[in-house]
Amino acid sequence: MNKNEFEEFFKRYEGNPILTPEIWPYKVSSVFNPGAIKFNNEVLLLVRVEDREGHSHLTIATSKDGKTNWHINPEPALAAEPEFGEAIFGLEDPRIVWSEERQEYMITCVSFFEGVAGEPPGISLITTKDFSDFKRLGRQLIPPNKDASLLPKTIKGYYALIHRPIVDGRTDIWVSFSKDLNFWGKERVLIPARNRTWDNARVGLGPPPIETPEGWLVIYHGAKDTASGTIYRVGLVLLDLETLEVIRRSRDWVFGPKEYYERVGDVDDIVFPCGAIVDEKTNELLVYYGAADSVVALATANLDDVLTYLKKCTEY
Repeated sequence: MNKNEFEEFFKRYEGNPILTPEIWPYKVSSVFNPGAIKFNNEVLLLVRVEDREGHSHLTIATSKDGKTNWHINPEPALAAEPEFGEAIFGLEDPRIVWSEERQEYMITCVSFFEGVAGEPPGISLITTKDFSDFKRLGRQLIPPNKDASLLPKTIKGYYALIHRPIVDGRTDIWVSFSKDLNFWGKERVLIPARNRTWDNARVGLGPPPIETPEGWLVIYHGAKDTASGTIYRVGLVLLDLETLEVIRRSRDWVFGPKEYYERVGDVDDIVFPCGAIVDEKTNELLVYYGAADSVVALATANLDDVLTYLKKCTEY
């Protein structure tokens, strides 16, 4: 597409950051990288919370409009469980989908493999019907692995898991398939990191893919290493609804750290989305992201504008 046609269609919410350590009901170091889902006519965020030991757990925050008047639970919802082989480093970066087939919510998050040399990051799969009682379905795939989410529906009878392993030193986005959520196969690279671009160092899934008439909308993060550190920005991909092949991919990044709360924090220059909600009445896309690994912020866009932009992208 003509670069002169580009315009900023993601807008930062004027009340950013929407969640900070200062408003938390108990002492924490930072709050960031939340999963998001609609639940009981509210927006529910499952927020990664880092305590003052440096370990992470997940806490629920809810809001009627997804922007203001957040109610934060006074206790964590999920923490690492040693009996399931999860190391004390904790749980990180959740993604949440509603499974029509199973009639329950499916949570994927990063956990660390206790008893394995270096306790590498891997993927834990957790289910719930009410965000009160949770059931662990075990560890998915082998570590190291991160940035995982199931698709909200099966593809030709298979569950599809998007994830980011490290294979031969490369950090691309992969997809794997399973009939039973235990044994995975048919894996392949889905979205590769690119050479000499803003996403050349590594790429990873953002929120779970969003089903649209045009295809699965994937919001992903890409990283570029610079002399002064790594910068995390956001790109877009459109996947075929049935084959999951890439239809379109943005050549440019579409959202990057600019405001002070995104540029300065525990880890500078990071915007890291993990959750997104679509308001069916207004067609507004609400994207929840961690800013500088310190606070939670919100960006909004019109879903049609996002798809219109993607359909003009011709470079993969």
